[in-house]
Order: sequence, then structure tokens, then C-alpha cells
Amino acid sequence: MSMDLTFLGTGSAYPSPHRGASALVLRTEGDCWLFDCGEGTQTQLMKSQLKAGRISKVFITHLHGDHLFGLPGLLCTISLNLSPSPTQPPACVDVYGPRGLRHFLRVALSLSGSQLLFPYAVHELQPTADQCPPESQPADAPEASATESRHPQERPGRTIPLDVARDCYPLLEDERFVVVAFRLFHRLPSFGFSVQERDRPGRLNTQLLRDLGVKPGPVYGRLKSGESVTLESGRVVTPDEVLEEAIPGRKVCVLGDCSALVGDGPLQACRGADVLVHEATLGDGHRERAVEHGHSTPKMAAAVARACRARKLVLHHFSQRYKPLSLGTEGGEDDVAELRRQAEEALQDTGTEVVLADDFLTIPIPIKRLH
Repeated sequence: MSMDLTFLGTGSAYPSPHRGASALVLRTEGDCWLFDCGEGTQTQLMKSQLKAGRISKVFITHLHGDHLFGLPGLLCTISLNLSPSPTQPPACVDVYGPRGLRHFLRVALSLSGSQLLFPYAVHELQPTADQCPPESQPADAPEASATESRHPQERPGRTIPLDVARDCYPLLEDERFVVVAFRLFHRLPSFGFSVQERDRPGRLNTQLLRDLGVKPGPVYGRLKSGESVTLESGRVVTPDEVLEEAIPGRKVCVLGDCSALVGDGPLQACRGADVLVHEATLGDGHRERAVEHGHSTPKMAAAVARACRARKLVLHHFSQRYKPLSLGTEGGEDDVAELRRQAEEALQDTGTEVVLADDFLTIPIPIKRLH
């Protein structure tokens, strides 16, 4: 199964002529999961090779506008481009994010009289008090009241508390993926998301099967799927006998804005990540200012990558002072390549690759190969 990450916006605070606001898409076999949806995300989607109608899940890291303001418009655009089938109703779009997201969408869609041709559900994460400064606690994320009217296409969503034992928020599990969220510290409660692909069955030992007299056919498929089979001789063949070592699933972790991790959950969820996406708003020379505003520098991001042993660290969410390399502004304190150098210096003995994200950069995530 193919898997890749496409960055639609890599700038902080607001969209600019050079960078869009925060948004990236994880694509697996054509199915698209959107992480954050800053203003202008739908325009960025139209400039990319991705299709908005393929978005089936949205994950919002926190409620700052540069990560959120594009969501109502994007949902409306998806609806406008939808061609309803009389025999197959449209699938529900699941939206995950902090407490207050449900209320935000209800108000935005209601006041604008927006109609949708597909159902959606908002699943809210309950933050803890240690995810933001005390002054940011009061009424920063109002809950939708019991008497507040749902949008006609809104389906009931879950309210997800912290699983204290695991220090994470279990979001979904299916036959392909396990997805959890974890806590980050920012000026508003912020979250990160870990997408863990399930392990793949190893290859069949076809020579052993031939020796056992098993011919290619449906039996091979049953064994590959983990089912034992009984041969005509009465011999029971189990998958463990004929399957080689399982192929570990891939792991992609996307962190929201943060100046620190909260609890043990983030490192547990991100351990061994194939790709770790982490903000680096300002260079290390501006660390004090970055932390004051709840942000990170390249060396801070590198420290997280080192702690969780990530294979690849992708930096994004750059201050507008750093122009993309494509503009030819190399050299000097505001050279975006300097951010990569700072992270690489902090990771030079680890083998972790450092990548600078740019708008429309696509990073393939290949299937792991056993040596």
C-alpha cells in the first residue's frame, strides 16, 4: 500500500505569497487524511495533485486560526464538488480536535447558512490544565451546549478523555491503522497525532507449501490472512509454520505547535516514527522568543526526534522571516537552510534525516524491508 505526506502550507501565523498556512495530507491508497486546515487550504489543494473529495478524516492540532480558519470553507467546497449517488450515500467525514471545535463548526456553518451534502462528526479531545498557561484557560474553548442545535448534517461525535494509564487519547482502530493523540504545551491546548500502520504478514514460504502438497490458490490467501487450514490428509497447517517474519507497519507522527511535550505519552506514541513532523518557527538564536510564544526551534525539534528515535524529522511552520529556498535567499541569519543545519547538528550522531518542508513537497513513506 502506497503512503505519502504532502505539505499544503508550511508557514506560521498567516498565509503569505510564499507559503500557505498550516495544512498537510497523509495519503494512503487514494484516501486522504488532512492535518490542520489554515486559511487558504482549499486553494492549496487545487494547486496540488490531491483531490479534496478524497478527504475522509480531518485532525486539528489546536484552535489557533492559522490551523483552523480554512475548515468551514473546505467542507463547503467538498460538498459543492460532490456528486451524490442515489444507491450509495456519501461517507461521513470524521473531524478530530480540541474541545470547542464542535461549537466553532456549528456557529460558522449556521451563521453562513452553509448546506452540506455529506454527514460529518466532530470528536473532541478533552485537554488538561497543564497544556497551556493559566491565563489561557478561561473560556478559550467553549463547549457546545446541550440545547445548541446541531447542523442538519452533523452526526453525534465522541468526547474523548485522556486515557491516564496510557497517557494518550485513543482515536480509532481499524484493520489498517491505530491512531492516538497526545498532549503538547502551547498558548492554547495543542495536540499531536500518531498514525501507526498495522504490521503486514510476512511472505509465504511457497517451497514449504509445495513440499506439503499445497497447490497455489485460495488456501494461500487464507494462510496469508492468518487462518489455519486443514489439508485432505488431515494435516493442519498454521500460518506460523509457513509465514516469514511480519513486516513492521509504518508510523507517521504530526505534532501541533508546542514549546514542550506534556507527560510521557508523546514519546511513547512517537517512538520509532518513520516520519516525525515538528514545528521550527524560529531559529535557535531566537529560542527565548520562540518559547515565550509557545513555539520551538530546530534544536528543540531535534531533541524530540532524538528521544523517540525518529528515522526522519521534517521541520515546518516557519516564521514569515524565513523565505523558501526556491526564492534564492540563501545566506544570513534568516536563511531557512540554517534551520536545517541547526537540527542536523543536534542529530549528527543519530542517523536521523532532517528535511525542510516546503509547500507542495511530497514525502513518500515506503514499506519497510526486512534485512
